[in-house]
Amino acid sequence: MGDDRDGVFSGSAVLDGDRPTLIYTGVLPPSTSSEITLNDGQHKWREVQCLATSTDTELRSWKKLPAPVISSPPQHLAITGFRDPGVWREGKEWLLTLGSGIKGKGGAVLLYQSHDLVRWTFRHLLVEGRHLDKPSTNPVDNGEMWECPDFFPLGDRHVLLVSTMGKVFWKTGRYRDRRFTPEKEGLVDSGAYYAAKTMLDERGNRILWGWIPETRPEVEYRAAGWAGVMALPRIVSLAKDGSLRMLPAPAVDSLRSQHQQVHAGGARERQKALSLIRIRDLAGEIQTRFAAGRSFLLRLRSEKNDTYAEIAYDPQNNGAELRVNSLTATLATTGPVSLRVLIDASVLEVFANDSAAITARVYAVPSTPLQIEVSDITAVESLDSWQMQPISPDRLSS
Repeated sequence: MGDDRDGVFSGSAVLDGDRPTLIYTGVLPPSTSSEITLNDGQHKWREVQCLATSTDTELRSWKKLPAPVISSPPQHLAITGFRDPGVWREGKEWLLTLGSGIKGKGGAVLLYQSHDLVRWTFRHLLVEGRHLDKPSTNPVDNGEMWECPDFFPLGDRHVLLVSTMGKVFWKTGRYRDRRFTPEKEGLVDSGAYYAAKTMLDERGNRILWGWIPETRPEVEYRAAGWAGVMALPRIVSLAKDGSLRMLPAPAVDSLRSQHQQVHAGGARERQKALSLIRIRDLAGEIQTRFAAGRSFLLRLRSEKNDTYAEIAYDPQNNGAELRVNSLTATLATTGPVSLRVLIDASVLEVFANDSAAITARVYAVPSTPLQIEVSDITAVESLDSWQMQPISPDRLSS
């Protein structure tokens, strides 16, 4: 049956010389209670780390090793999970991180070392979180277990991404002697966004991928026949203060088609131009810039005045200045607010000043194209809109 008979969790793909190699978490029933590494109140599973290689140039066929490359966690640690390996080369050695946590202490990342990707030695904790003292049956729900750790260099620092408590958190800091010391931290996205993972593109850009889960009842997505989508790729970078910044990858621009714009001019002319803009088939992009210090409300609505979404900014609402429907994010700024809004059926991705992001699910389906409405046209410095092309003829929109 294999060591992944009950499922496959996250992992990493690397090139070992010219051989594509996957290292991932396999899930199987425990033989004894001491083998349980995942206990979320519903399941009791054993997690092991598996390896598979491919000689197929199209990567369609893979050969698994007959046994796990890491079969159990360090015995001296009371871990809360043991999954989602991240792998990279450092000098002549391979290093591997695993999402975990220490009971009663908080989330943690385990660090392993290998010369050949097959024989691994546990070294120490790369980093350990703090205990939040929030009782929970599932340690992921209270931050005592960190899933999907992704650790990478960026600029003059290192970045760690972890998924826990329904969100993806970033930490930036210093990496010395194979230990990570965080200096700043924050949220990658304040909405429906989880299990993030990065890669380098051919130009050396750090590309972030994330999973957008469902926020509707299970009975509804079962009826629709699908659940969950991938977010658009994002490029991440560091601000001068060491905080994480992100914006949609330039490749997203290639999906643009019909362009509409609100030109400079008087308030009446700009309001008229805005009233003529339409976004059809729930597939569009909006880029707009609002004047510094001005609160605003941008409403996407049907021609019948049914609201699809509201995006608001209030500089007086400390800690929740940006709002997308009922979701909020911190956006502290004394300058203008630049918004980039991407609409794809039930997915709404909103970026503000490259520093705050909110991904919302909106399941209402307007009967007409969308219009854009703003509370005060004089606060708008610029606004551009594009119709967007679907990336697939099998676009899911139900």
